[in-house]
Amino acid sequence: MTEPLFLQDAYQKTAQGRVVAHTSDGGIILDQSLFYATSGGQACDLGTLEVAGHTIAVLDVRKGDNRDIVIYPDPAQVDALSVGTEVTQNIDWTRRYAHMRYHTALHLLSVVIPRPVTGGAITDAKARLDFDMPEAPADKEAIERALNDLIAQDLSVSETWITDAELDANPDLVKTMSVQPPRGTGKIRLVKIASATDQIDLQPCGGTHVAKTGEIGAIRLGKIEKKGKQNRRVNLIFAD
Repeated sequence: MTEPLFLQDAYQKTAQGRVVAHTSDGGIILDQSLFYATSGGQACDLGTLEVAGHTIAVLDVRKGDNRDIVIYPDPAQVDALSVGTEVTQNIDWTRRYAHMRYHTALHLLSVVIPRPVTGGAITDAKARLDFDMPEAPADKEAIERALNDLIAQDLSVSETWITDAELDANPDLVKTMSVQPPRGTGKIRLVKIASATDQIDLQPCGGTHVAKTGEIGAIRLGKIEKKGKQNRRVNLIFAD
């Protein structure tokens, strides 16, 4: 199992690593990964690997078997990454930080629109949640104001961990209907958003987040789209 460094510190921009395996489709596996693999609707990190004076572009990152993270480097330079090679990992920070801001904003959107979530997606350019919601909200501007009000409160974003059994005993923690929290390690990560006195949101999540909601900045609601009889898609973009 690859050690996921992004869960320990989402703000870490560079880290060492050692190649422990290659995959049949051109990927490599490191003992520890700074790179987030595409999952849960969040796009992967990109960046570079530095080895022996060479800079190798990271083109994709995916989940592999046994909870490994598979990094796909430039195929023309994969020969420089033999098993045992020590590398320096550098993530594209602009991309990562956009993912962190958007992902945290989507947690707040699920508070403002308290409906079951049927899907979602996060890129560095936009984000969206799909809701089990037969009718579109009557006042789009009110939702935008409520979301930006929560952001402006500069709420703290932290994490805690529970067991699989504790999650099974509290199924209401899971807001997503289509994506279930990753299991297999015996513990599940919860992301908590709170003020000094009140808990605003608590739900299982394996993504990357900012430490304070004020870092998100102002958000604008894009289109609210009809995606089936029961589904409405709410799009977000940064106001800046």
